[in-house]
Amino acid sequence: MPKIIFLPHEELCPEGAEIEAQKGESILDVALRNHIHIEHACEKSCACTTCHVVVREGFDSLEESDELEDDMLDKAWGLEPESRLSCQALVEDDDLVVDIPKYTVNMVKENH
Repeated sequence: MPKIIFLPHEELCPEGAEIEAQKGESILDVALRNHIHIEHACEKSCACTTCHVVVREGFDSLEESDELEDDMLDKAWGLEPESRLSCQALVEDDDLVVDIPKYTVNMVKENH
């Protein structure tokens, strides 16, 4: 069973986390199921960039992003070559190391 290692994030998971994932499950769903509340303003519909993450290890094991996701990512804060929208990146067989950026372009948080 693949696992996702979430690197420490000051607000969302200060200690970091290592979590088992199901193949085919999105990075966002794994995080939310384990109380790592990554923002997802569009409710996982690939219509914003608030769930942007950087996949530090295991990036090549993910299915390639589609044109819609790439267009959204162009608007993300801190975009890197290994950036993905966590609502769209589905876990495959390999382990992943995920970095949650410190900032998003979301101007309003509803759960504060």
